[in-house]
Amino acid sequence: MKALSSGRSEARTSLLRFFRSTEMTLLVVGAAGFAILVAGSHGSLLHGDAVRGILSYLTVPILIGLAQLVVLAVGQMNLSVGPLGGFLAVLIAALMADHGVPVLLAVVIALTLGTLIGAANGLLVVTTRINGFIVTLATMTILGGLQYRVVGTRTIDPGSGILKTFGTMSLLNVPVIFLIALAAAGLLAFFLRRVVTGRRLLASGGNPLAARLSGISNDRAIVVAHALSGLIIGVAAVLTVASAPGVNKSIGGDWLLPSFAAPIIGGAALTGGSVSVLGAVLAAFVIRLVDVARAQYSLDPSWVNFTVGAVVLGTVVITRIRETRQAKATRRRVDLGRTGITGDSSTAGSAS
Repeated sequence: MKALSSGRSEARTSLLRFFRSTEMTLLVVGAAGFAILVAGSHGSLLHGDAVRGILSYLTVPILIGLAQLVVLAVGQMNLSVGPLGGFLAVLIAALMADHGVPVLLAVVIALTLGTLIGAANGLLVVTTRINGFIVTLATMTILGGLQYRVVGTRTIDPGSGILKTFGTMSLLNVPVIFLIALAAAGLLAFFLRRVVTGRRLLASGGNPLAARLSGISNDRAIVVAHALSGLIIGVAAVLTVASAPGVNKSIGGDWLLPSFAAPIIGGAALTGGSVSVLGAVLAAFVIRLVDVARAQYSLDPSWVNFTVGAVVLGTVVITRIRETRQAKATRRRVDLGRTGITGDSSTAGSAS
């Protein structure tokens, strides 16, 4: 009976914690926003094509948010998300259209190259001891040049092969590419919470000194995070080629803000060590609803970036205020504890 009561208490505590979490807030906001948009469209958003369109366009924001999230987990930033994705996308299309490379080989090349470029970013950070912001800013410029070198001013259409067919496939009216994005999110969550390397990565981001003292290599964590980020960007590039009518030098140009917005709004700490994969996915959905609202009500496109940027800034400010208050509360408890110990000692001394 005692074990059963303890289990119920833990379940109740976990449920209450979830109801107070950022994920729950985003879930409510997303559900309410979608309901409002459905009502405003007189139910047309519930039609099959509309649902497939929303989910298809949600695929890349989820993936680039995850790519940024895994780097934020170690207290780093990856500014090369967009140019790397754009370069890999045009590379896949060029290999298939210009050189007749088979689809599977082109995909493997892109995923491998994305992982290697990501690992190179991490290696540059740990060897030069320069902040990842600066390193990825440099590689962002290089990759942007490579993207233009590959595609120039043209738009490449790899044709209507297996990849294009795959990009239009649906399972119970849900796009397969969206299911792949969800699978990537599930695998990343499992990696960060259940796999030793993932837990070490979070530990390194949360407290590098404590992690090093416990035998965890912070340098290895940074390289692994950047390599994994590059791999996820490679997946985003593959699915972009699969679902887009063609790719050009503009691919990836608008990926930077959404890549930061999803994990930050979802609850990731900029200092590292604390991320939420579910929060990032839900935040990407909320951001997508803002874009749907813009199209539905014919709003100025600039309002989308303004709204998303304002929400990101507000989230960062609120998080910082919360962290400051928690730190003050912790120091206050420590000071009270020390005062209590000192008072007890003084009382004991007087009594003697």
